[in-house]
Amino acid sequence: MPRVAENRAPATPSSPAQQERYRRILRAAADHGAEHGLDRIQMLDVARDAGVAIATLYRYFPSKTILFTALLHSQVEQLDRNSVPVEPGQEPAEAVARVLVDAARKLLERPRLAQAMLQSNNATVAGESPNMAATVEFADLILRVAGVVEASDHDRRLVRLIEQTWYGVLTSQLNGHITTEEAEADTVLACRLLLAELGR
Repeated sequence: MPRVAENRAPATPSSPAQQERYRRILRAAADHGAEHGLDRIQMLDVARDAGVAIATLYRYFPSKTILFTALLHSQVEQLDRNSVPVEPGQEPAEAVARVLVDAARKLLERPRLAQAMLQSNNATVAGESPNMAATVEFADLILRVAGVVEASDHDRRLVRLIEQTWYGVLTSQLNGHITTEEAEADTVLACRLLLAELGR
């Protein structure tokens, strides 16, 4: 079968049946990513385990990079649903740090999958499909947790910096350059330094 072009826009599932197929593809991709990492995954295997035709998989996910970026989207959305906004008397930076530390622990339960998602998201930011990166969802999550209702341009710049820093810390931990304790301490410190003025 000829390779499907990677530069076309992925389709969006609309009907309940399409959305279910979409979710099955993401679940299958997560299993393969956790076992093999990004480079050794075959799209045909993902389609087979998801119970869809390979053409269906490529319709929604024209490349592995887009597939695993979409998987990161779903992880951020789930994190957003489960996160708790800043509590009375709590500093916004502290609330954000708590969420990011908890998220990192969850992601690192499946390190190969985490690496695949971060690697793919970085590739989309670098140019393949920058509008598909999980940047907007991540920013909305951080602002909601911090209790910022109307974000200024400066607020969004701070959030962008904490996103880039957190991804870097995660990557360093995944590569074995820093320990879990160091990664969590770095995350807390980054939030304290970068988000002190958030919403003010």
